[in-house]
Amino acid sequence: MKLDPDEMTKVVNRLKRAQGQLAGVVRMLDEGKDCEDVVTQLSAVSKALDRAGFAIIASGMKQCLTQPEDADGEPTLDVAKLEKLFLSLA
Repeated sequence: MKLDPDEMTKVVNRLKRAQGQLAGVVRMLDEGKDCEDVVTQLSAVSKALDRAGFAIIASGMKQCLTQPEDADGEPTLDVAKLEKLFLSLA
């Protein structure tokens, strides 16, 4: 299933911010910053990645609901696959 490029723009921006945050975490570790500060920033990166993942899954679900069959007439919604994707982020 292809993802809607317009919807993925926000996801890409979120991932780019997370990439910058992760670089900041590495820099903090290299500089010997306080453990609490490092963990706080690492938590923010983790949440940003989780939200990006959930946004991707939600976009896929939306597409499955609006286009229930692919070009060959096969169902696009695979419940087991979606469940596995959700659990991979849990």
